[in-house]
Amino acid sequence: MHHPGRTLRRLRLLQRMKQSHLAERLDVNQATVSRWECGLLPMSWDQQAAAWRLLVVRPAPSQDAALRRLVESSARKVHLVCDRTHRLLAASPTRQAEWHTDPAQLLGQSLIGYASPEILTAEATLDSLGWHDGHLSCLTVETGANADPQVPIAPGRALWERIMLADGSAGRLVTTLA
Repeated sequence: MHHPGRTLRRLRLLQRMKQSHLAERLDVNQATVSRWECGLLPMSWDQQAAAWRLLVVRPAPSQDAALRRLVESSARKVHLVCDRTHRLLAASPTRQAEWHTDPAQLLGQSLIGYASPEILTAEATLDSLGWHDGHLSCLTVETGANADPQVPIAPGRALWERIMLADGSAGRLVTTLA
């Protein structure tokens, strides 16, 4: 279940902002911020939007380009996808070497169709774990095999890391663990 107060508290702490300072910026008192964070007082949509504008820091587009370069030059088996659509954003040479198709054809395409049953099961649990609400930012999953000849996935473990992108969407860094 989505709890805006927990998200508010997490974002406020990430910005190293006191409740009293946030309250001042939102034109409420500190007790109101405390009640929001504890879930004792609901936030209106306008209050949530104002708080998110103050607390959510968007990365610059240059950071996305740097991230893509890091992924594309990594010696590890790693790729970056959009967290919601699973569109491929970048892949390391060692990850691309596993694929039996032109990696350029996969760029911008959703990889969810290649997911193994184990990956789909892990994907189905993300909402209940608070993944999309930002309560969980990394997770180790069992991959299982998919038996796909073009984009094969071997049984093993992968680390999923959720990161914010410049456009406000979330990306998922997927790293094969040894």
